[in-house]
Amino acid sequence: MGSNVTVKGHRRVFEIILVLALCPTCTNGRGAVSDTLSDSLSSVGGTLPHFLQEPEDAYIIKNNPIKLRCRATPALQIFFKCNGEWVHQNQHTSQEYMDQNTGLKIREVTINVTRQQVEDFHGPEDYWCLCVAWSHLGTSKSRKATVRIAYLRKNFEQDPQGKEVPIKGMIVLHCRPPEGVPMAEVEWLKNEELVTSLGDDNIDTRADHNLIINEARLSDSANYTCLASNIVAKRRSATATVVVFVNGGWSLWTEWSSCSVNCGRGVQKRSRTCTNPAPLNGGAFCEGMSVQKITCNALCPVDGVWEEWSEWTMCSVQCERQRWRECNAPPPRHRGKMCEGEGQGMENCTGGLCTQSMENSIDVALYSGLAAGVIAVVVLIVAITLYRKSQSEYGVDVIDSSALAGGFQSFNFKTTRQGNPLLLNSSMQPDITVGQTYSGPICFQDSIDKELFDPLPDKVKVQSSFMVSLGVADRAEYHVKTHLETLPANLHPNYSTVDGKKTTLIAPNGLHTPGKTRLKTSAVFGHLGGRLVIPNAGVSLLVPHGAIADDTSWEMYMLINQGESSAQSEERCEILLGPEITYGPLGLNLSYPVAMTIAHCAEVSAENWNIKLKRQTKDNKWEEIMSVDDESTSCYCLMDSHNCHLLLDQPGCYALVGEPVTDAAIKRLRIAVFGSMETSSMDYNLRVHCVDDTPHAFQGVVTAETSRGGQLLEEPKTLFFKGNCLSLQVSIQDIPQFLWSIKPFTTCQEFSFTQVWYSNQQPVHCAFSLQRHSASTTQLSCKISVRQVKGHEQLLQVYSSVGESEKETVPFFMQADCTVTSETGAKAFKIPLSIRQRICTTFDTANAKGKDWQLLAQKLHIQRNLSYFTKQKSPSAVILSLWEARHQDSGDLDSLASALEEIGKIHCKSLPQSPDEKETDFTF
Repeated sequence: MGSNVTVKGHRRVFEIILVLALCPTCTNGRGAVSDTLSDSLSSVGGTLPHFLQEPEDAYIIKNNPIKLRCRATPALQIFFKCNGEWVHQNQHTSQEYMDQNTGLKIREVTINVTRQQVEDFHGPEDYWCLCVAWSHLGTSKSRKATVRIAYLRKNFEQDPQGKEVPIKGMIVLHCRPPEGVPMAEVEWLKNEELVTSLGDDNIDTRADHNLIINEARLSDSANYTCLASNIVAKRRSATATVVVFVNGGWSLWTEWSSCSVNCGRGVQKRSRTCTNPAPLNGGAFCEGMSVQKITCNALCPVDGVWEEWSEWTMCSVQCERQRWRECNAPPPRHRGKMCEGEGQGMENCTGGLCTQSMENSIDVALYSGLAAGVIAVVVLIVAITLYRKSQSEYGVDVIDSSALAGGFQSFNFKTTRQGNPLLLNSSMQPDITVGQTYSGPICFQDSIDKELFDPLPDKVKVQSSFMVSLGVADRAEYHVKTHLETLPANLHPNYSTVDGKKTTLIAPNGLHTPGKTRLKTSAVFGHLGGRLVIPNAGVSLLVPHGAIADDTSWEMYMLINQGESSAQSEERCEILLGPEITYGPLGLNLSYPVAMTIAHCAEVSAENWNIKLKRQTKDNKWEEIMSVDDESTSCYCLMDSHNCHLLLDQPGCYALVGEPVTDAAIKRLRIAVFGSMETSSMDYNLRVHCVDDTPHAFQGVVTAETSRGGQLLEEPKTLFFKGNCLSLQVSIQDIPQFLWSIKPFTTCQEFSFTQVWYSNQQPVHCAFSLQRHSASTTQLSCKISVRQVKGHEQLLQVYSSVGESEKETVPFFMQADCTVTSETGAKAFKIPLSIRQRICTTFDTANAKGKDWQLLAQKLHIQRNLSYFTKQKSPSAVILSLWEARHQDSGDLDSLASALEEIGKIHCKSLPQSPDEKETDFTF
C-alpha cells in the first residue's frame, strides 16, 4: 500500500518536472512555479485531453504560409510535432479560455508552416504535423495533417481534337487536364460560353473529363475549349472545331411526264432534287441520277369510218321514211377524228301525195308567227311604261359620276419619291419610306386644300343629261396643336371659335396613359370633323363630318402602345397583326362612328385565318368584340390586303389579332439588311432584320439602325412565313474569301418558329461579322438568303462600298413635309362637303326598290355585314367615311366616280337626249 502511494507521488513529480522543462517561462518570476502548480492542480479532471479541433490538410499557394490549429480540453499543454520532431515552443501561439457551457478550460495552439519548410523536407511521405495534448491523466494525439505546395502545370496531357460529324452522330471530345495539386477540375466552353448538361439530356460532361453529345445537331457546330482549374490557376486547352454536316438526300420522284410523241416510239421523264435534306456544311451531295428516262409507245390515232346505211324504214303517217348508220367501221380511237356527216337520213316517201298536209302545216306556222309578234309589241309597251315610272322617282336627285368628277380634282397625300440617302448603292434606289412601301396614311400636304376646293361650276352637263347644281360649303378651320410624345398643358382652352361663333369646348378627363411606351398625336375637332395620322406607322383616325355635335369641340388623341401585349394568346397561337391603338378621350359622345385604319401583316384568307378585333376592358383584360367574318352591329371591320378599316363608336384600346386555322396561314415579314463599320477599321458588320410587314414595325428598325450609323444595303423585301411550325434560316453566301473572312460556323443562323411567329414581341435580327484582309479592300459583294424551311425564300444582293468615308452616320430619309399629323375641317376629306350631302340625301331616301344606300354599298364593294349600316342615322354617310378611310392614300376619286356612273346607267340607261345637247367628256 505504501509502495502504491510512492509510485503515484513519483508520477506527479515527473509531470511537474516535465512541465517545468517544456515551459521555461514558468520559472521566470517569483512565485511562478507555485502559480503553475496551482493551475495544474485546479485542472485535475477525470478524462484524458479531448480535441475539439484537429489540424486539417492544407495547401501552400505561392509563398503564402498556412496556419495549423489545435484546440483541446482539459489540457495542461499542447505542442505540435511535425515530421516526427517537436516544434519549438517559440513557434507556438497559445491561448486559454473558459467554455461558458461546460465550465472547462479550453486551450488553443496554432503554428505557421512556410513554403521553405515544406521544400526543405525530404522524406518518404508528404510534410505532416500533429498535436500532442497533456493532462494529469496522460496525453492524447490528434490526426496527421499533410501540408503540400499547390501548383498546376501549363500543358494539358491531352487536348481535345476537332472533328466533322454527321447530323445525329455522336460527338466525343477527350480532355486530360494538366498535372496539379490539388487535382484540376474540368469545364467545357462552347464559343466562349459555359456548357452545362443540366436541362439537356443530349449532353454529358461527367465522363472522365470528356464532353459527349449523344446526337449531333446543327447548333452543335462550334469551337470547343477544355478549361482546367484548381486553387492556384486556370488553364485553357487548344480549341477544337466541331462541324456538324448534313449529307444530301433525294426528294421523291415526280410523276412521269407524258410521252414525248403523239404517235410511235418516244420518251418519258421523271426527276428528283437533292433537297431532302439539302447538303449543308460540306455534307456529301446525293449519289445517283436526278433524272430518269424510259421509252414509251404512243398509240397512233385511228379516225372513225361510217358503216353502210341501214334499210329504209316503212313510210310513216307523216309521209317520211328514215335510215341510220354508225361510226363503227372502225370507231375513232386514240384521239382519232369522229366521222364527218350525218348518222341519220330522212326523205319523203309519198311521191307528192302528202301535199295537203304540208299546206296546213304552213298555215299553222304563219298564225303562230303573227301571235308572237303581237305579244312582243305588248311586252315592249309595258316595259317602256314601267321604265318611265321608275325614272320619275329619281329625277335630278341621282348624282351622275360626271358631276362628281367635274366638281373637284383628284389629289394624293403621298409626296414625290426622292433619292434614298440611306441606301449605299444609288443605282438600286430601294425605297424604304413607309408611305411608298405600304398602302397606309403617312402625312398631309399643304397644297391639297387649294387644289381640291376651287369653286365648282354652277351647273355641270353630264352624258345622262342630268343638270345638277353643286356648290361647295364654306370652309372653317380650327387651330390645331399636334404632338408625338407629350401633350402641352395649354391644349385645353375653355372656348374655341368657328366662323366667329363662340362654342363650348369639352375638355377630356385626362389622357389615357397606359404603362407602355407610345407614339401620340392629338388635335381639337368640332362639327366639321377631321383626321389624325401617326407618321410612318400606317395608322390613322377619321372623324366624319357631323360626328361631333354643333357648338361642341373635343380634344381627341390617338396613340400606339408599345411593349409586350396581353391581347394575343400563345396557347391558341394568336398573334398581333398590327400595333395596339388607343383613341379617346373616354366619355366621347359621337353621332357617327369614327373610321380607324391599322396596317396589318396577314395574307388575308378566311380559309386560313380567324381574325378578331379585341378591346381592352377597365381592368386591363382583353375581350373579343367581333370576328371579321361574323355579322355585328356594335362595330364594323373591313380587311384589305395590307390595311384593316374599323368603324368604332366607343373610345378605347383596340388590337387586331389573328389565329391561324391551317398550316397555310401566312404572315408577311419585311426583310432588310443594314451595314456599318465597327470600331476597328478592318471590321464590317452586316445586320439582317426580319420584322412584321407593317410600317410601324419597320420604322422601329430604321430608327434603331439610324442611331448606330447603319446604312441600308438593299431594297427591303417581303417574305411569306407560314404557320406550319418550321423554322427560319438566315445565311450569307458568295463572300469573296480572298478579300474577306468571316467567323467560322456563323454563315448560317437559324431561328425557331416561335421566335419568328411572335416577332412583334421581340423582333428577329442577326449579324454577320466580316473582316477584310487589307485596308485597300473597299468593295463588298455577297448574298443574304432568308428562307423558311421547306417554304418561301428571299435573296438580298449586297453591293457595298466600304471605306472610311462610310463611317459617318447617314440620317434616315424622311419626307420633307411629314410635319402635319392632323387636319380639321373640309380639307381633311377628299369628297367636298356639298357633294357628300347631296349623295347622302339621294341614297338615304327610300323608294319602291328599297334602300338605295345598299346599291351604293354594293358598287363600292361593301357587301357584308350590311345590318351595321341599317342602324346608323345616315347609312350613306357612314359608307362614305369608310370609303374615305380606304382611299386616303390613292389620291383620286376614280372608284367613287365609277360607282356613281354605274348607278346612273342602271336608272337612266335609255333616257333620250336632246339633239342640240352634246356629251361632255370628263376624265375621272
